Amino acid sequence: MFFRKRELVDRLNRDLAHTRNKRDTLASSVTTLTAQIAELEARLAVETERRKRERVAGEIVNIQKRVRERYLAFTPAIAGIRNATEAAETIVPEARQLNELLDVIPIEVAKAMDGLLSELDLRIEAVLAGNAAPELSQSLTRSAETPQISDRVHRLPEKPPKEESAKDRYSTAAA
Repeated sequence: MFFRKRELVDRLNRDLAHTRNKRDTLASSVTTLTAQIAELEARLAVETERRKRERVAGEIVNIQKRVRERYLAFTPAIAGIRNATEAAETIVPEARQLNELLDVIPIEVAKAMDGLLSELDLRIEAVLAGNAAPELSQSLTRSAETPQISDRVHRLPEKPPKEESAKDRYSTAAA
């Protein structure tokens, strides 16, 4: 009996040692996996932030492109208005003031456009460098939610009808 008790104790000691070794191996594996998970989470956060910066930079580039396209459409329109109003100068001398204004507008708009496009370039660089993404991302989200002004809003108002147009006066005077 004594021999059996000793054999049982030896077996329990071996099982206990084997179980402790398993526990230590599993604890080491858990520590290794925890470190790997932390590393993967850090890499994921860096990649997520990089993609966010690239998205914001892309949105700024799109804004810059739209501004440039609209500006390129604006310049010929002003030139066309100026050319059309030159003919009116012989009939309405005040049209000269409008033409002088139409000479200044493209120059001032070009200066402002250069400044705006340069500033947008700086913002793109700042975003890609990681210096401005959170603020710009929030403001771009808000501006995207703001409804765009349609071209209908920018039409010139129609002239209110006059009591008697010059054409009407001419036809009644001739009659």
